Amino acid sequence: MKQVLLIFLGGGMGSVLRYLISSHFNSSENQLYLGTFLVNIIGCLLLGLVLGISLKNSWMSSETTMLLGVGFCGGFTTFSTFSVEIHALLRVGNFSMFFLYVAASILIGVLSVVLGLWLSKGL
Repeated sequence: MKQVLLIFLGGGMGSVLRYLISSHFNSSENQLYLGTFLVNIIGCLLLGLVLGISLKNSWMSSETTMLLGVGFCGGFTTFSTFSVEIHALLRVGNFSMFFLYVAASILIGVLSVVLGLWLSKGL
C-alpha cells in the first residue's frame, strides 16, 4: 500500500508540472506541440537519471525510485497526448510536421534516457 501511495503522490506532482509546462508552451494555432515534446524529453532524461542512480547507489531506496521513476516521471510524461497530437497533424494533412514530431520524439527521447543513465555514472 505504501508503494501505491508513493506512486500516487509522485504521479500527481508530475501531472501538475506537465500541465503547467504544456499549457505554457503548446500552441494549437500553429500545431506546435513544444510543451508536450519538452515534458516527454525531460521525463526521459529524468527517468534515465533515476534508474541509473537507483542501480548504482544503495542510498536511493526502492520507495524513492517508485516515487520519482514510476510516479513522477509516469505522471509527467504523456504518450496519450502525444498520440492525439500526431493524429491531429495527420487529420489536417501536416505530414512534414507529423514525421518530424514523431521521429524527433522517439530519437531524442531514447537518447535522453541514455544521457540520463550516462550522467548518473558521475553521481
